[in-house]
Amino acid sequence: MTDFVIGQLEELDSDGLAKLLSLARARSRGSNLKATLIPKISRDGALPLSYSQQRLWFLAQLDEDSTNYNIPLGWRLQGRLDRVAWRRSLDRLFARHEALRCTFVAGEDDPQVQILSGDRGLPVVEHDLRDRPDAQAALLDLCQEEARTPFDLAREPLIRGRLIRLADEEHVFLLTQHHIVSDGWSLGVLVRELSSLYRAFEAGEDDPLPPLAIQYPDYAAWQRQWLSGERLQRQAQYWRDTLSGAPARLALPTDRPRPAQQSFAGASVPVVIDQVLTRGLKRLSRQHGTTLFMTVLAAWAAVLSRLSGQDDIVIGVPTANRRRREIEDLIGFFVNTLAVRIDLSGEPSVSDLLERARRAALTAQDHQDLPFEQVVEIVQPPRALDHTPLFQVGLAWQNNTGGSLDLPGLRVEAAGEGLDQVKFDLELHLGEQGEAIAGTLGYATALFDRATIERQCGYLLALLRAMLADAEQPVSELDILPPDERSYLLEELNRTETDYPSDLCVHALFEAQVRRAPDAVALVFEEQSISYGALNADANRLAHHLIGLGVRPDQPVAICVERSPAMVVGLLAILKAGGAYVPLDPAYPSERLRQLLDDAGPRLLLCDAAGRAALGAEAIADLSAVDLDAATAWADQSADDPDPHALGLTARNLAYVIYTSGSTGTPKGVMVEHAQIVRLFEATRSWYDFNERDVWCLFHSFSFDFSVWELWGALHCGGRLVLVPGHIARSAPDFYTLVCKSSATVLNQTPSGFKVLIEAERESGVRNQLRYLIFGGEALEPSSLKPWFERHCDHAPRLINMYGITETTVHVTYRLLNKSDTSSSCGPIGERIPDLRIYLLDGHVAVRWAV
Repeated sequence: MTDFVIGQLEELDSDGLAKLLSLARARSRGSNLKATLIPKISRDGALPLSYSQQRLWFLAQLDEDSTNYNIPLGWRLQGRLDRVAWRRSLDRLFARHEALRCTFVAGEDDPQVQILSGDRGLPVVEHDLRDRPDAQAALLDLCQEEARTPFDLAREPLIRGRLIRLADEEHVFLLTQHHIVSDGWSLGVLVRELSSLYRAFEAGEDDPLPPLAIQYPDYAAWQRQWLSGERLQRQAQYWRDTLSGAPARLALPTDRPRPAQQSFAGASVPVVIDQVLTRGLKRLSRQHGTTLFMTVLAAWAAVLSRLSGQDDIVIGVPTANRRRREIEDLIGFFVNTLAVRIDLSGEPSVSDLLERARRAALTAQDHQDLPFEQVVEIVQPPRALDHTPLFQVGLAWQNNTGGSLDLPGLRVEAAGEGLDQVKFDLELHLGEQGEAIAGTLGYATALFDRATIERQCGYLLALLRAMLADAEQPVSELDILPPDERSYLLEELNRTETDYPSDLCVHALFEAQVRRAPDAVALVFEEQSISYGALNADANRLAHHLIGLGVRPDQPVAICVERSPAMVVGLLAILKAGGAYVPLDPAYPSERLRQLLDDAGPRLLLCDAAGRAALGAEAIADLSAVDLDAATAWADQSADDPDPHALGLTARNLAYVIYTSGSTGTPKGVMVEHAQIVRLFEATRSWYDFNERDVWCLFHSFSFDFSVWELWGALHCGGRLVLVPGHIARSAPDFYTLVCKSSATVLNQTPSGFKVLIEAERESGVRNQLRYLIFGGEALEPSSLKPWFERHCDHAPRLINMYGITETTVHVTYRLLNKSDTSSSCGPIGERIPDLRIYLLDGHVAVRWAV
């Protein structure tokens, strides 16, 4: 747990830049230069909490057993440890800093601080593992026990230690503090003072540390008085204006759905910016008037923009908030977090982005006094338990390194398991280490895999190198994909060739079911039922008639009829004759129907009375029209299946031409081959177990490509297809009654259509027999499914989101939905259908990733 000063001001070559940053320093210190010293206050009355402490105290009341705000330290001490000097050093440190002796109790109105006596000493538990054969396992258990032990803020010191003896000259010391009394800068103070105290006491000398001018309770009281009136209003107005309209959440792609309540479990990967790149970044920073921190901030914002697809990025930046000399040597909770908002809109160049980051960082630093907790209250962002408000990604720049524990006669090494908790989704911790920049990228393990974070580190390094190459490039065009990942995305992930039947036509799948079970019910419409055998015979007679009228492979044949068994007979007959059906729903506006008819240019039209009326006599005057109401005209035709070989019909011929909605312009006719429809069902076979016992509903218009999935999905697997009359399709209660009455097991719905069906199911109280609910046709809003999941478990029935567009044969991706998806901000589209290639592109048609 660390905090850092924002934007260290490194050595500068440019006089202009030096003046700029000198001005920034003056602005940041501002009124502090003229301020009086922080006064000491009496310890007799009630002592207030600082603003940050008050917020942390409130959070602790919500979860008293939480260890999320524990700050762990661990050292392995090898050599002769003077245990008396060590104990005395810890006790003196405890007595020296009142912050470490503060407890927090609930008052009548607000919580209050009580200070424990310094004479009681810092609590340390000792363990001797010298004679334990399982000493290392026992050490690990003790470390985990320490990490899992919460503090009682009201009753006990909020710092504690464990001294674990492994051998006569080997110890491990664990020191844990609660964040409410300490912060990252404080760790540096603690290490320096503990080193000085031990060195003096081990040598038999007195306490070498000068007395402190004030204590943390003095600062807390002063802060509440100082940050008030006009000063408070000015800072509040800045944050209100700066964060107005900021996105509530950064939509990073995650490896797992976001849990309903934020998990703080974390891990980290190392980040190293080598010496050569660091020197280049320093040069770039001097050229553009930024600090090294600002340059990395700009690059990190650009990476986050690429990952999220957003150009408005808010990053949390910790600042030590110790701008007064008398508090620099105090242990206490001073750190503040600034919400730095970076604008990447309008195609900025690298130079532009650096200037935006510089300006954002400096102005945020100018207004750093207002505690983050109050900023949240002022801005009032949407709140949710699954993420932190205002930002979910941080960048901490480490300037206050604090040094390492320096104990005479001892070799000191860090001990412990490293970062295992995070406050945000991503936390980038960096700082200069010698001639390089190094640190870690921490991540929430509930959301990300390590491999994902390692790739993100690679993106950051690649973008930094690209920034150096040309500062006038648009940031959006910088290439951040390494060659091996580009190859993986474009080639490896899309090696999808699969051996599916490539010689079968759609109607051949239906004919196979006819041969297997000719008496099974194929169609149900109102009170009418038609078997597979009867349906096939009717379609064959019409198909032979159409062949006689000159229908040939790839020839478009329009069909404009009301929903009825005759519609299915007509579609099958067109396919069997070798034609490609062009469905025209008579319920559509006549102008649209005539537009589609003109564009498709068919010579033959199958219609009924409703179709003739919808098209109008003039539109069909030049067409050969077959009236499906007059089936006697082909009653004497053969009931045998037409021979596709004699027709020259193959799976590579067209099966249908369905038009897009035209919502983005003129409707487009999409031509789809038989092979593509067969492929759709064969490729999804492993996800479904559709069979002859399934009952499907043809709910959608046959002019909408979702009907291809419904119609041929039922008939290719020997299932039963229930044609939903138009008046029932328009009434959610009536449709739900039909679903239950017909014992439907497979239902296909647009998300908006299902939304009203959820309410109809609730009001009905009748249990359905659905096995699958399949969404398609439009974007899914996951939260709309919450009422459904509240009444159903995840597997009764299975809810599946299938994304696709008319141009791609109905569906291209598959995602089995569960209750956790309802907290997502957008509908997950899942994985590609196995034999497809899918690339997700950004606004510049650059590959972002593949699925």
